[in-house]
Amino acid sequence: MIHAQTMQPTGTSNYWKDAVPEAMRQSYIAYANEYLGRPWASIPDSVFGEFRHKGNRTHYEQLCFQKRTQLAAIAMGEIIEGKGRFIPDLIAGLNNLLGEPWWGIPAHYGPDYPKESDQTVDLFNAETAGLVAWIRYMLADRLGDEMQQRIDKEIDKRLLNPALNTNYWWKHSRMNWTPWICSNWLTAVLISEKDETKKREAIRQIKAALQTFIDGYPNDGGCDEGSFYWDRAAGSLFDCIELMESFGLTTKEFASNLKVKAMASYIYKMYIGNGFCVNFADAHDNHAVVQLNVLYPFALWTDDITMRRYAAWIAQQQGFFRQPAKLFAGSGNFPTLGRELFLLTKLHQLQSEKPCEPKLESVWLPNLQIMTARRKLKNHKTFYVAMKGGTNGESHNHNDIGSFIVYANARPLLIDPGVGEYTSVTFSAKRYEIWTMQSAYHNLPKINGFDQHEGTNYHATKVQYEPFSLAMDIASAYPKEAKVKTWNRSLSLKRGDFIEINEHFQLDKWMQPQRIMLLTPVQPVMIQRGVLQLGDNQLLYPHQQVTVKIEDISNKMDSLLHKVWGNNLYRIVMTIDLKQLTNNIKYTLK
Repeated sequence: MIHAQTMQPTGTSNYWKDAVPEAMRQSYIAYANEYLGRPWASIPDSVFGEFRHKGNRTHYEQLCFQKRTQLAAIAMGEIIEGKGRFIPDLIAGLNNLLGEPWWGIPAHYGPDYPKESDQTVDLFNAETAGLVAWIRYMLADRLGDEMQQRIDKEIDKRLLNPALNTNYWWKHSRMNWTPWICSNWLTAVLISEKDETKKREAIRQIKAALQTFIDGYPNDGGCDEGSFYWDRAAGSLFDCIELMESFGLTTKEFASNLKVKAMASYIYKMYIGNGFCVNFADAHDNHAVVQLNVLYPFALWTDDITMRRYAAWIAQQQGFFRQPAKLFAGSGNFPTLGRELFLLTKLHQLQSEKPCEPKLESVWLPNLQIMTARRKLKNHKTFYVAMKGGTNGESHNHNDIGSFIVYANARPLLIDPGVGEYTSVTFSAKRYEIWTMQSAYHNLPKINGFDQHEGTNYHATKVQYEPFSLAMDIASAYPKEAKVKTWNRSLSLKRGDFIEINEHFQLDKWMQPQRIMLLTPVQPVMIQRGVLQLGDNQLLYPHQQVTVKIEDISNKMDSLLHKVWGNNLYRIVMTIDLKQLTNNIKYTLK
């Protein structure tokens, strides 16, 4: 038998009053007060239909996530305060939510409009069920028997039954959907499932799906979906482990797997400094993960001292011990209630950690083929570089084999633009019509007029790593029509306070000038032939071999990208005019 009571303190326990410091308690309560008395809006079907008819997914998601945010905030306030003051609002919110025909988002749904008869299990159908299950578990006595029974009935209809009896693709995948859904499915199983036979079978299926996810992951622990998705890939895997251990289930198959520990460490291996991280793939931001409520428990479980101290540093920087609700509010698309509760049971350990910002000198992920390097310069400033190989068939792929980024003194200098707002095109056959997916808008060459091509057959070869440098042939990332035999690209972070990039290529045929693109949010200024000023730094290029043009591409950015990079984005285009089949171009940053 599996008993939810073995899990952790419930909402009626004195733990939240006695163990959580008063300043933290008041922060959560104040956050809940912001939503107290607000109406609970119903979302019109017409907004749901905008995805199919207009390609817009953000309007519905904003309304959907806002309602769940309101619910999570009020629930947390009641758990912490424990006076029943938030219960009427909470019940009103639950009644509204339980009345929705479906809990997911239109981008993950077949029909134009949600139907009660079609309970497809997607990310947010599952996460909503997980949130409601946590509320039921923590506040059961205050909600009353009728509401508890209704919650269990709705969770069974919307998640437990379809997940158990449908062979969804995500049960056999190595992308974030697998652990993300499984973590919420497992929450619902452990809290709301009353049938022991169904419970055992669901746990068996969840463990099998998680094992498939782990088996498909590279041994270096790298997340090819990018740092932005770490908390819902490796992080959600840990959610499952934490839940199982809390309920007394065995996790030895995960605890003994060194790959899981490598998956945890990926998040600080991609840390740049000043709150920034490497943002390859579908990163909506270049800021590092600050989801303390999964990062620290995961660090404790792996006993990774660097990760533990990183979590403590985040707590310090974000004022967690004074205003935890600030991090809670931003912990997911809507606040992650279960994670927050687990974190609060580990406050004593977190308070005893020594905060330390992780500034690794060099990192190499051999499976993902990502290199990072950091050097302190003579002027006490720093250069940080990251470069990637791999394939153009990754999850959340961008055509970016051989691309690199440069941060100077922990500020973006040469960048990967990331990705803008998701639309109906983002995950469609037209994905590579989006400019942020194209190699021409990464720090890469356009060869004979051709960009890189998507697919696993398009990849780096002859990859050679040494600390502070990476070299590879990127010719295989381009279509045959590009007529390129080899394009050997190397990047080195030199001890002499500069970065050197070499482009040595051999073409089968010259069809048009070769162009090397570099993206920067810093306005380039030509101070003389061969020298571009980029803020406090300079790009030195061989003006005898190339001509340089500066393109203002700011108008390509949507509102999300403007929030990341500011008002301006520029593309430096270095054109090799000589009609040579073989050439070597060297340029440096200092």
